[in-house]
Amino acid sequence: MNLLLAEVAQATQRLADAGVPSPRTDAEELAAFVHGVKRGELHSVKDADFDARYWEVVARREQREPLQHITGRAFFRYLELQVGPGVFVPRPETESVVGWAIDAVRAMDVVEPCIVDLCTGSGAIALALAQEVPRSRVHAVELSEDALVWTRKNVQGSRVDLRQGDALTAFPDLDGQVDLVISNPPYIPLTEWEYVAPEARDYDPEMALFSGEDGLDLIRGLERTAHRLLRPGGVVVIEHADTQGGQVPWIFTEERGWADAADHPDLNNRPRFATARKALP
Repeated sequence: MNLLLAEVAQATQRLADAGVPSPRTDAEELAAFVHGVKRGELHSVKDADFDARYWEVVARREQREPLQHITGRAFFRYLELQVGPGVFVPRPETESVVGWAIDAVRAMDVVEPCIVDLCTGSGAIALALAQEVPRSRVHAVELSEDALVWTRKNVQGSRVDLRQGDALTAFPDLDGQVDLVISNPPYIPLTEWEYVAPEARDYDPEMALFSGEDGLDLIRGLERTAHRLLRPGGVVVIEHADTQGGQVPWIFTEERGWADAADHPDLNNRPRFATARKALP
């Protein structure tokens, strides 16, 4: 075992003691970041090239600063995104939400599908859809100027139409024309603040996390936005907390112009997102 791998083993134990959920992965990611190699290449770093700055970043992670803030990057599906203070760090569970959306758009057999991402944050969802549905027209909106610093970096050079604004009133020029509306909105109940992981509670922007007493305030508003934007037969996809599985589909009722409202599990088989189709006239 070379020096770096021995240090990674020590760092893993320190991170585990600090309550970091994935200590080995994070210890390796930090080592790879500091030494400019891939995780699978750590064994190739010579002992003489060990960089003591490794322990500085391990100490930051030990304090539960997000790994992605330290490295400045987040991986999402096939993307590498720039992230940092002021923007919500995309989570792996959202990848299954996007996967369902991609399948739904492809099944529509529309030549150039129109897609809207509400509360885009880092731009992860919008960029993944633009990349994996090549002829799609993707529009994204974000309210926070702090978040937009990062969103603009990520969408630069892409064909995503990024706008700043309120998701509830966004894209009036697209009313009735959109094939799919997707969102990972804030959905944590204010009453759950103390139970939120420190990486999210202390570093992600509050406006990207919390939404009223039951966490569903913004989703209720987005239901109306989605209905306004979608063409008849168009689909909405909304991420929610795994504890809200029975609640969100009930927001998309037949009385409000929806059909086929349903919940879907993530890769851990926990309720993760709701979908509904705008009813035909």
